[in-house]
Amino acid sequence: MLGTLCVRAFAGLVGLRTATRVQSLHSFLGITVTQIDEEVAKLLELKAQLGGDDGKHQFVLKTAKGTRDYNPKQMAIREKVFNTIIRCFKRHGAETIDTPVFELKETLTGKYGEDSKLIYDLKDQGGELLSLRYDLTVPFARYLAMNKITNIKRYHIAKVYRRDNPAMTRGRYREFYQCDFDIAGQYDAMIPDAECLKIVHEILSELDLGDFRIKVNDRRILDGMFAVCGVPDDKFRTICSTVDKLDKMAWEDVKKEMVNEKGLSEEAADQIGEYVSMQGGMDLAERLLQDQKMSQSKQACAGLSDIKLLFSYLQLFQVTDKVVFDLSLARGLDYYTGVIYEAVLTQAGVAPVATEAQRGAPAEESVSVGSVAGGGRYDGLVGMFDPKGRKVPCVGVSIGIERIFSIMEQKAEASAEKVRTTEVQVMVASAQKNLLEERLKLVTELWNAGIKAEVMYKKNPKLLSQLQHCEEAGIPLVAILGEQELKDGVVKLRVVSTREEFDIHRADLLGEIRRRTSEA
Repeated sequence: MLGTLCVRAFAGLVGLRTATRVQSLHSFLGITVTQIDEEVAKLLELKAQLGGDDGKHQFVLKTAKGTRDYNPKQMAIREKVFNTIIRCFKRHGAETIDTPVFELKETLTGKYGEDSKLIYDLKDQGGELLSLRYDLTVPFARYLAMNKITNIKRYHIAKVYRRDNPAMTRGRYREFYQCDFDIAGQYDAMIPDAECLKIVHEILSELDLGDFRIKVNDRRILDGMFAVCGVPDDKFRTICSTVDKLDKMAWEDVKKEMVNEKGLSEEAADQIGEYVSMQGGMDLAERLLQDQKMSQSKQACAGLSDIKLLFSYLQLFQVTDKVVFDLSLARGLDYYTGVIYEAVLTQAGVAPVATEAQRGAPAEESVSVGSVAGGGRYDGLVGMFDPKGRKVPCVGVSIGIERIFSIMEQKAEASAEKVRTTEVQVMVASAQKNLLEERLKLVTELWNAGIKAEVMYKKNPKLLSQLQHCEEAGIPLVAILGEQELKDGVVKLRVVSTREEFDIHRADLLGEIRRRTSEA
């Protein structure tokens, strides 16, 4: 209504002279000339900030919150980590797949418990409600159900997205890679589960990140524990999510959340507190099987029996030195049905910049970077997508590559070791002018033979500049051409690290380069 009146009023003013129009406008709107001048000044200031009359928009160049760029040195470290992980996955017989970066929203809904609020929803793009994938496990389950696959051992390395509050110094991002290994199929109990833990042990040992522990528990043990402690059935999942915070919060704070926010009785919370403080190995599982309360739960007893069996296989895999049965481990995701596990770095000094809470900690206390791997058994997830509800038992593990990378990057910064960002084996250089054609012929010969080589993009580069480039880039060999070398049919091969030089016959050059680079 007000808009219509304004339009009619302005239309009535159009025929008046300019001064009269402005005066009438002031009267109509009830504002003074001074107020208009002030607002115009503000608009002009805003225009200056946004850009000049050329219409160019000025903005701050930055990456989006929770994301980052990677420079060549960082990517070289990253690639090394990826290669180590992929080698391990392949050593255990895995094949790889890929799935879309976004899924139908309904595919992801109801699979992540309280973490569902962290899913990135996309705007409607033509009739389909879509979300960015939160992890690689749910898309994998959808892939199995859609393609009616009942047996596969697969790995998948790809980016996932979480609308989390990022802590970039501790390797927490909104866009990050996950490296997943999963075994799907009907197999005898705990054999695939034990192999997943063996894989985590191998990867963390090979990356040499420092001391680590792999915590193990079972969702059936947790559910049985909640039941015997008096937790109502409808509160199991929400209490499980609270217990999952014990690695970040003190027990008193966790208990307060259970009682004050989740409505659990104080008596039930205290009983849970007694159990979640327990850690051990196969002996703890045996003790809990005899526990007066826990032995009343069939679910808990089944889980405890499987934990015993798991530890017997872990002994054969020689990894029990790093594995601990920890009743506080919960893992908040709704789809887990059996064994769950999480790997945590424990060595002091490897974690990136300490948080405010950690800065006050005693010097001898280990500072944890948080979980660097996690996973478990999810036997019911594929059945959620199958029209007939057919289940495919699955167990898997996800390696937290971003947190691992944060530590590797910090270690590289602390050490004097130079990180190579290219794999060039030899630089083709010239000692005199007018030898560009000869350099290009030789580098082509090397490329055609599969040797990693490069030349400077100048017709007559100085020899010193070429040698300096090799030292800076870590290129081990230089093939130097000169007029005399061309007459004699040789190439002067220089070892950059020792500055030794050898005349090598042109026919023997490829073999000599291969021999020297394989020794390096």
